[in-house]
Amino acid sequence: MTASVRDDLLEAGLIVFDRVGFEAATVAAIRTRARASNGSFFHAFGSKKELAGALFLEVLQHYHVAVLAALDPVPDAEQGIDRLIRAHLDWVVTSRCEARYLFEISRSEWGADLRDAQRAQNARLAEGIERWRAPLVAGGELLPMKPVMFVSQLIGPAQIFCRAFLSGRDRTDPRSEADTLIACAIRALRPLDRINKQ
Repeated sequence: MTASVRDDLLEAGLIVFDRVGFEAATVAAIRTRARASNGSFFHAFGSKKELAGALFLEVLQHYHVAVLAALDPVPDAEQGIDRLIRAHLDWVVTSRCEARYLFEISRSEWGADLRDAQRAQNARLAEGIERWRAPLVAGGELLPMKPVMFVSQLIGPAQIFCRAFLSGRDRTDPRSEADTLIACAIRALRPLDRINKQ
C-alpha cells in the first residue's frame, strides 16, 4: 500500500466524519469516497476507530504547526499574544473541516490508544510556546503563571468563541472579534504597567 492510499483514506475520513459524524460514518462510505478497496482500507487501518485516531493526530499536528509559525520570527509579548490568537482564529476559519474534527467531532473514548502520541505532540507545542514565553516572564513582560494557565488565558476565550462558529450556532467569522480577544488576553497576561497604551 502506498502512502497516497493512506492519505486518501484519511482525507476521505475527514470529509465523511464532517458530514455525518463519527458514529454514522461507515468504512464503506470512507472507502467509496477514497476510491479504495476493502483490502486497502484494512491494510492501512484496523478499523474506523483506528483511522479516526490517526486522523486526529494528523489534524492536531497541522494545528500545532500553524500556531507555532506565529512565533517566527520571535515577537515581543504583545506581538506574540496578537499573533498566536490570530493564528488560532485563522486556522479555525481556513481549516474549518479539520477544526470541526479536532474540536467538535473527536471523542476521548476512541482516542485512549493515542494518549502517548497526543501527549508528545502537545508537549512539542508547549515547548515551542514556552521558549518564547519564558524569557518574557523572566523580564517582567508577561505575568508569571503555569504554562497551562497561560495557554488557557491566551486561547481559551477564542476557542469558546470559535466553537459557536464551528457548530453553526453563529455564522460570524470569529476573526471579526480578533482585536477584542487580543485586548482581553493582553490584560490577562501582561503586568498592568507594561501594557502598551494605544
